[in-house]
Amino acid sequence: MDTKLSRRDFMKVATTAVGGVAVSSALPSWMPRMAFAPDGVEPPGDLLVVIFQRGGMDGLNAVIPHGDADYYHLRTSLAIAEPSTGNDKTGIDLDGFFGLHPSLQPLKDLWDEKALAIVHAVGSPDPTHSHFDAMDYMERGTPGEKTIETGWIGRHLQSASWQNTSPFRAIGMGGIMQASLRGPIPVTTLQSIADFHLQGDISQLAEIRKRLEALYSLGGSLDADAKDTFNAVDLLSKIDISHYTPTGNAQYPQTEYGMALKQVAQISKADIGLEVACIDIGGWDTHNAEGATDGDMPKLLNELSSGLAALYTDMGDLAKKMTIVTMSEFGRRAQENGSGGTDHGHGNCMFIVGGGVNGGKVYTQWPGLAPNQLYGPGDLNVTTDYRDVLAEIVEKRIKNQNITQVFPDYTVAKTLGIVQG
Repeated sequence: MDTKLSRRDFMKVATTAVGGVAVSSALPSWMPRMAFAPDGVEPPGDLLVVIFQRGGMDGLNAVIPHGDADYYHLRTSLAIAEPSTGNDKTGIDLDGFFGLHPSLQPLKDLWDEKALAIVHAVGSPDPTHSHFDAMDYMERGTPGEKTIETGWIGRHLQSASWQNTSPFRAIGMGGIMQASLRGPIPVTTLQSIADFHLQGDISQLAEIRKRLEALYSLGGSLDADAKDTFNAVDLLSKIDISHYTPTGNAQYPQTEYGMALKQVAQISKADIGLEVACIDIGGWDTHNAEGATDGDMPKLLNELSSGLAALYTDMGDLAKKMTIVTMSEFGRRAQENGSGGTDHGHGNCMFIVGGGVNGGKVYTQWPGLAPNQLYGPGDLNVTTDYRDVLAEIVEKRIKNQNITQVFPDYTVAKTLGIVQG
């Protein structure tokens, strides 16, 4: 009996067996898109975790400049009150000038431990207020330039002096690969480890694998990629997700973002070659009902910070070799609007977390919020190029010295000293 399936028959079987999951023209969506890189050496640097806050985070309400009186003149209802001891609705003082939003309380322990650094008045030099263009430029690492099709992380993976052979060298958590990962080095996109386990139904996995192996043994061009994919599935299936207990009683948010962070920790601890992980957290486009201490923005800040603190705690000693960086396409207008929100702005803030961070400090050349100090239609000015931050992390923590390849047509304007060499 011929056990080989036609592609049309396979599509029907796989869709039914996996419960309606979409199947690509090449491999099922629950399998990783990957192939092995050439043989190389052990990566010398940190695990890099990049978190993209999609929508444009309001950095002025995340890390409040309570020492700048113009902040309170511009935001009569959204401003976070100056820090006050014993009042959990006011800012959390950091250095006498800047403070954390009260919903970012989970980050205060990291700040005190000097595992958290903040860069303020940072962003892209490109002036666009378009979400699409700003995100695209930032992920390419080439503000104002779209002719270079690869992303900055993709170019890092390509230009690194080592080449890690693991199919999990770089992962993009979610259904769509982040643009910053685009490049010649294949990347695994992963919604959840559970997808590889078919929610624990081993009988389904065995049946689908049997049929897949029959399909991809026809001598076609996809056979080699399929074999690598089966190897990846085998590798990831060894991770026991049902009995995983985070280190230090770390509590991840029960959200897609929180679960993505948790799975990054699991994959990293499995020691299967993870170097870079990208995670998205959306919802930051707060034109309406942003909220000062209650509302959409405070909830997002709590989710963001709880996840960062949980990942750092869960990684334990491995956090010494991990660097987390957050970024958003742009900040928000300095003055609140008439809908209880803020419009698209320019300058923003970034959080950098890890064992190799020179933390407990806000790194900034503060431009001020007075009318003559604002940018364009009334935005926080950008005094630090976001690539200054990323380039320092790539060079000092990730150990890739090829900065001109990672960020073409860019010269490092300044070294901030945010991470240890």
